[in-house]
Amino acid sequence: MTKVLFMSDSHGLTKEINLIKSRESVDLMIHCGDSELELDAEQLNGFVRVRGNCDFDSRLPDEQTISIGNLNFFITHGHLHQVKSGLSKLSYRAEELNATVIGFGHTHIAGAEKVGGQLFVNPGSIRLPKGIQEKTYAIMEWENADEVSIKFYTVEGSLVEQLTYFTSLF
Repeated sequence: MTKVLFMSDSHGLTKEINLIKSRESVDLMIHCGDSELELDAEQLNGFVRVRGNCDFDSRLPDEQTISIGNLNFFITHGHLHQVKSGLSKLSYRAEELNATVIGFGHTHIAGAEKVGGQLFVNPGSIRLPKGIQEKTYAIMEWENADEVSIKFYTVEGSLVEQLTYFTSLF
């Protein structure tokens, strides 16, 4: 079983990042921007990370791609793709990069959605959530791309059941 943790919009939090890292056993950790931490901050060790609109360390990349098994991931914060107005620009960029899974933040709204052949994952915010009260991160889990789950958890580790999403990537 492959597990990927998505986090975003932590806005300076460090204790909470360390708590989540120490609790979760995953194959990959992704931070979708607005950590407000430096690239070499100890709390971000082990994370694939990108620069958000509130990140000032210019060493952080605006986007990253990574492959896990046969899945290609595109990671960005989303502000450069106007995600508050829709997902089409993000979708086009992911298509250019041949990515199936798109991790992004910026809106602080937790959710997962499959559109066409692309899976969009926004882990919400562990500091300032919108739409719900829970401060969330997400874990995507799969054994094969036929059965993929995205589960959202609070900083304390409780499952936010109403956000759970199941899909296939074929």
